[in-house]
Amino acid sequence: MPDVLSDDTIKEFHDKGATVLRGVFNDWVDVLRAGVDANMADPDPNARIYKGEDGGGRFFVDYCNWARFPDYRNFIFNSPAAVIGAELMGSKTVQLFHEHVLVKEAATGIPTPWHQDAPYYSVDCAQTVSIWIPLDEVPRETTLEFIAGSHKWGKFYRPQRFDGSALNENDGLEEIPDVDGNRGNYDVIGWAVSPGDAIAFDYRTIHGAPANTAKTRQRRAFSLRLLGENARYVRRDGIVTSPPFPGVTLQHGDVLAGEEFPVLLGG
Repeated sequence: MPDVLSDDTIKEFHDKGATVLRGVFNDWVDVLRAGVDANMADPDPNARIYKGEDGGGRFFVDYCNWARFPDYRNFIFNSPAAVIGAELMGSKTVQLFHEHVLVKEAATGIPTPWHQDAPYYSVDCAQTVSIWIPLDEVPRETTLEFIAGSHKWGKFYRPQRFDGSALNENDGLEEIPDVDGNRGNYDVIGWAVSPGDAIAFDYRTIHGAPANTAKTRQRRAFSLRLLGENARYVRRDGIVTSPPFPGVTLQHGDVLAGEEFPVLLGG
């Protein structure tokens, strides 16, 4: 297949840990919207729905539902996502880790706290990319933001739930820096995006998003977590991972394999 992305886009992804992809999924917006509608009508038991204290809209978070919803499967297996992931990661193979849906309804007074994805996960891989796809207009003031270059810091920070509570209290990891209190100390980047665009970022890149305080505009996003070559399963006693993958029987250090993690390209 011909290359989808420019060299400058791929370089930005590697240098800054995040980049914007304009119009790459224009033909898939309606498919993903239909999938998210079906998902919200039939959430997984692990779904989390947060409500602000002011009684505003919901923050709906769900994952690992691609096997249940045909629209998700259609996108994952038939869209350019795997090719885009391969180009960004510089990988000959692309494997699905999971999909993730995040919906902030209008007047949702709950921000997405600053965090890295990698410490939440039960996987170790040098080549990673999350492809975050907005299904509504997202202005710069409420978009996903990143600390440029944080994927190169060589640190994992303590995971927390989106309500701010720690996922594992005694995991031995450092607390995430106070980005909002010290924004001038960091190179914070982000982009206004439209349906059909995407934002791609490394699992290690620190990121977060403001609350959706708009009174009439929701913010739906579908995110695809992809892996490159030599992915290994991680299992640590007493440590909760998110997603939990309760049915996976792989042992610590095993090659990531199984029907939960299909290979989308190469292999």
